[in-house]
Amino acid sequence: MAEQSWEVLTEVDGELNAEIMRGLLEAQGIPVSLSQEGAGKVYGLTIGEFGRVEILVPSGYLVQAQMVLDDLNRGVFDIDDGEEGEFGENYPETE
Repeated sequence: MAEQSWEVLTEVDGELNAEIMRGLLEAQGIPVSLSQEGAGKVYGLTIGEFGRVEILVPSGYLVQAQMVLDDLNRGVFDIDDGEEGEFGENYPETE
């Protein structure tokens, strides 16, 4: 079996942002690997060069992953918070 090559899709600040991006991509059926400088991971850095995390996807998924990233940047995945009132007011009450 041929070894799969991975491509850098994008970079984000901090492991939390990287995990959120991983979840979004994996929910779309795209395998993801994260890569961060060792010192940044050990010390939990979230900004600067050591806080950057690379989001990698298999080369065969790069176009699909870029489309998901483009949709994210256009707001396709934004949640409508209702803006009509407090949390939960837009949902029917349960008994």
